[in-house]
Amino acid sequence: MPPTTNIARWSYLCETPVRRIPSGFDNNLSPSLVRCFAEVFPNSAHCVDAGLSEGSDLAVWTFAKDNGFTLVTKDSDFNALMTLRGFPPRVICIRRANCSTKEIEHLLRQNIPLLHSFEKQNADGLLILL
Repeated sequence: MPPTTNIARWSYLCETPVRRIPSGFDNNLSPSLVRCFAEVFPNSAHCVDAGLSEGSDLAVWTFAKDNGFTLVTKDSDFNALMTLRGFPPRVICIRRANCSTKEIEHLLRQNIPLLHSFEKQNADGLLILL
């Protein structure tokens, strides 16, 4: 499902001047996050939606790159892929151990302005949320 606009595997991110990030949510994040952020990050998808529930990190990376997604993940392997391959895709890495989906949702909602700012600048491909 190719996104129609660009801005949270998150998978999971006003039309002007801020662009919306189609986000791809990683397998290690709940598919319910896509629904939670549908109004903020339209056209987002979870790996399962893209048929990548068993996909390798590289397969997910390639899908995100080819379809204009920003990856949202708790998997640090994507940090390494970004270091090796550059961006796109951009990566939003959540660094919280053993946290609930509600805690992740709260963290992302707290940082919506930062997520929009991250997408508007072109210098960085990695955003780490603690």
